[in-house]
Amino acid sequence: MSQEPELGRPHAPAETTALVVGGGIAGIAAATSLMERGVKVTLVEALPTLGGRAGGFELQLQTGERCEMERGFHAFFRQYYNLRALLGRVDPALSMLTPLADYPILGPAGQMQSFQGLPTRTPQQILALVARTPYLRWYDLLRVNGAAALQMLAYDPVATYERFDHISAAEYLDSLRFTTTARRMLFDVFAHSFFNPEQDMSAAELLMMFHFYFTGNPEGLVFDVARKPLSQALWSPFGAWLRERGVSLQLGQPVTQVERTPGGGYRVIAAGRALEADLLVLALDPPHLRSLVQGSSDLAPLAPSLAGVQVTNPFAVWRLWLDRPVMPSRAPFVGTTGLGLLDNISIYNHFQDESQAWAERHGGSVVELHAYAVPPTTHPGSIRAELLAGLHRLYPETRLARPLDDCFLLRQDCPSFAVGEHRKRPAVATALPGLALAGDGIATDVPCALMERAAVTGIQAANTLLTPLQVASAPLRSVPSHGILTLPTRARRFADVVRVA
Repeated sequence: MSQEPELGRPHAPAETTALVVGGGIAGIAAATSLMERGVKVTLVEALPTLGGRAGGFELQLQTGERCEMERGFHAFFRQYYNLRALLGRVDPALSMLTPLADYPILGPAGQMQSFQGLPTRTPQQILALVARTPYLRWYDLLRVNGAAALQMLAYDPVATYERFDHISAAEYLDSLRFTTTARRMLFDVFAHSFFNPEQDMSAAELLMMFHFYFTGNPEGLVFDVARKPLSQALWSPFGAWLRERGVSLQLGQPVTQVERTPGGGYRVIAAGRALEADLLVLALDPPHLRSLVQGSSDLAPLAPSLAGVQVTNPFAVWRLWLDRPVMPSRAPFVGTTGLGLLDNISIYNHFQDESQAWAERHGGSVVELHAYAVPPTTHPGSIRAELLAGLHRLYPETRLARPLDDCFLLRQDCPSFAVGEHRKRPAVATALPGLALAGDGIATDVPCALMERAAVTGIQAANTLLTPLQVASAPLRSVPSHGILTLPTRARRFADVVRVA
């Protein structure tokens, strides 16, 4: 589904200015869309680099070498249309990305589920997956709650939230009545991938994500990864591209306060300096957005909407530079299930050039372990012990490996999609004229998630600010807005019979 640009002038009136606070994907998307429509843009970011939560930072290893570290594995799915179009501004062929052949799921007893080569049309891909998987036999299907399962094909941006936002993802998955193994291999890894624990996450959000990634996705479950560290592959080139086009990048400048100006614009205080503009986009993660609004009396009208901007459980990333190689046959990335806190394993030297060079120099490997929704009181030592135990169980060749260095991150800044939060979530447009919000926790009517949601809301923020100036909107492209069972009257029939046990 594409939203074509609305009729209007191609550029904003001369001398229109905008401030974008936040240099992650949402802020970059907003700044790009505004700049391309003639707005003079200043982007202000607290960190010294662009990329935000998809960015990176430099480390010096105990070996003396310098390398880039990131906040976990990033998958660039093919239906991330708007993010990929954004990156295409710098690299039209997207040569910085390379495809992975599969997205395998590994279980604790040697189970493996592949998604390689599935059809991309609905419902053919579902039928092929059911026929392929060894974890769903015909007599298991007789127990499945078919009416509840059909909701994966009946996503509706209004009705799905009305019916399912009041129950948890865990309750919905329980209602399907799949076997324990089938649920683990086909659903649990997917549900965990959004950083929210199943028992807290809205079932409506889970159904939207099923639609976006699988049942409504015409591109299949394949995805690409960056050949280089993200800062080198994406954000350093993008920063240079923005500067060449007149965008002022104020990096390493945390914004502490926002004020209204007498002329109706905005002033931000960043590292003790005042910057002013006509328009303002706040593209911040939930903690920083809440802090900025609370510290800015002129932003008080936004405060009620921030009840829907909460953070979910912490997540952990642990990268290990090991002195031994893993088996060459190991997939670059696997999801894992049934192994405690371990949610995935990435072998960085199997897809990223910097890690590959390090592994060749040391005869070792660069392995990263990830836990998506860690119970908040879990001790970091316990997290590392569970992650390492899962790695050793799945990849026994790592049991004798010694880490030459490691980097452990425990962060809590990803948005919550909790039960009942949908109506509370702030939208892109705000009660303050000339001010818009963007980020992966901001509400949007476009089905999307994670990095793509950041890109979509960034573009929508720019469009929201430029519409009163009669400037043509930047185009948006998405998967279909509705599932195939929501077409004409069939949607109502299937939706009305659903009862969550």
